[in-house]
Amino acid sequence: MDSPATRRGPRQIRRIPGQQGRQPVIDFAPLANWMDESGLPGKGEPMQTRLLSGGTQNEIYEITRGEHRCALRIPPVHAPADRDKGILREWRIIEALDGTDVPHTPAVAVCTDAAVLGRTFYLMGFVDGWSPMDHRRVWPAPFDADPAARAGLAYQLAEGIALLSTVDWRDRGLHDLGRPDGFHERQVARWTGFFDRINGRELDGMDTATRWLREHRPLDYRPGLMHGDYQFANVMYRDGAPARLAAIVDWEMGTVGDPKLDLAWMVQSWPADTSAPDDSGYVDMRDMPSRDQVVAHYSEVSGRQVDDLDYYLVLAKWKLAIVLEQGFQRAGDDVKLQSFGPIVPELMRAAAELAETTEYRS
Repeated sequence: MDSPATRRGPRQIRRIPGQQGRQPVIDFAPLANWMDESGLPGKGEPMQTRLLSGGTQNEIYEITRGEHRCALRIPPVHAPADRDKGILREWRIIEALDGTDVPHTPAVAVCTDAAVLGRTFYLMGFVDGWSPMDHRRVWPAPFDADPAARAGLAYQLAEGIALLSTVDWRDRGLHDLGRPDGFHERQVARWTGFFDRINGRELDGMDTATRWLREHRPLDYRPGLMHGDYQFANVMYRDGAPARLAAIVDWEMGTVGDPKLDLAWMVQSWPADTSAPDDSGYVDMRDMPSRDQVVAHYSEVSGRQVDDLDYYLVLAKWKLAIVLEQGFQRAGDDVKLQSFGPIVPELMRAAAELAETTEYRS
């Protein structure tokens, strides 16, 4: 998992230059038979497949049969066996979201029979729209020239995760998706252990931030469904204005935990001045609403108070620093991973400084 400023992972419907039209390594011949036997649309129609996105975690293919289109999500052939469990986890989440107000890719079908394509996979509805990752810091029209319309992109981003936090996860059959009891204690224990296993450099401020997180807890913790890596990189928008979220994508980190950590993850690098932000991010933040404004919109839609947001910001910065440190330690000749080197200490110091200056009672 990369930072909100650097992630370039696979998108569910994102077209990757140089990969479109690439000959797939999967033999899709058995898929049509399986789809027919499953009673899916397009029975008897010839099948066309196209690679949309590939990565170490999952590959995404467009499947077309006559007038019917869907997208197939499957681990790469040589991915570890536990990726199949991850695919089933993602499937459970998008299937549970059907019938809710949360924008998502509709669940179509899932297959655990390795005889079909060699790995567990699922089919999801094909979503027409665009990803911020496709535009490299230049918003598509009309958002490039209309600040008012561009503000809607931010509010829609906040609204998507707010709606997710309202889903009744127990009623939707996700009671065993995560372990909400002791969520915050486990976050600290898990990621400090992870950092110890990295066996890299010492980070200034880590002891301070870690101690503060152990000594404090949120003012009120209401478990809910969370995405785990929520940011502009993991959503799609409908074409045209006004801004409308088409789907939240990439659910491999989804769990039942504390949804306000998703909020903090989304805004932890939000620029203080959106009238003249720096250009280090992966999207153009000029004329976006302030962090306070998008947080207030989240609170209004979700019904959750945000007075203790600083706790979550400390946790988000601290956790992200550790995640990126792993990438930096295994960078080798990878320029992108090497770029995490100076980012990590800045994040950890920011977490410690926020912890030291926060007037907070648990």
